[in-house]
Amino acid sequence: MAPGGAWLPLVLVLHGGGGNAVNAEDMTGFTAKAAKEGFIVVYPEGSSRFRGKLLTWNAGHCCGYAMQRRVNDVAFINALLDRLIQDYPVDPKRIYATGMSNGGMMSHRLGIELSSRFAAIAPVVAALFGDEKAPAHPVPALMLNGMLDKSVPHQGGAPGGRFPDAWDGTAAKPAQAQAAFWAQANGCGAAPDTLDRAAFVLSQYRCPAGRDVQLYLIKDNGHSWPGGRPGSRRADTPSSSLNGTDVIWEFFRAHAK
Repeated sequence: MAPGGAWLPLVLVLHGGGGNAVNAEDMTGFTAKAAKEGFIVVYPEGSSRFRGKLLTWNAGHCCGYAMQRRVNDVAFINALLDRLIQDYPVDPKRIYATGMSNGGMMSHRLGIELSSRFAAIAPVVAALFGDEKAPAHPVPALMLNGMLDKSVPHQGGAPGGRFPDAWDGTAAKPAQAQAAFWAQANGCGAAPDTLDRAAFVLSQYRCPAGRDVQLYLIKDNGHSWPGGRPGSRRADTPSSSLNGTDVIWEFFRAHAK
């Protein structure tokens, strides 16, 4: 148990395609955030044909090895949650998933297929593909996409940038379609309220209490973790106008099962 016998929120941070746990921790800064705010953060790793390198998640249409081999990453995460609840003071009503790119797509899949377990999700520079089934239960969803992203373009379409072969060629839906999917699943209004600011465009749906759906289109962000560190020397420069980790945690802390 935590000091005082408290059960703690759990945040899963899923690395992007080709990344790993260390990379995800370094890019997002979630370890420092967890220490400050008092929650547990875990950085799971996907799979690869190379030991510890070029790790990916099977998010359906993406990405790489895990997609091609049809790795059952949903079952892996489900079993991981059981183990974490067994070994640590995890509050089962406050379990969250976020991730970048392939990890963000996997966050979508977890929200859909493990909707009874996740209190909220926050995919970053990710996408949906239009053939996803509705989740069995509502899941609050926050999405952050970069308007300068060429790898997962916010307008939708084929994969581009440095990763044209990362997924199976199925065209991604526009970023707004992610929000519309979760708005419908959560019983929200059909059209969002839009707030256009210097740094971002925020779309917020009118939803039943506790089922919020929000989409940030960040104007100075490419394929990177907004407000974080670049994932590699060749990676896009992250947004300097919005801190994704802060925004995500504020969203998560407001939602519980």
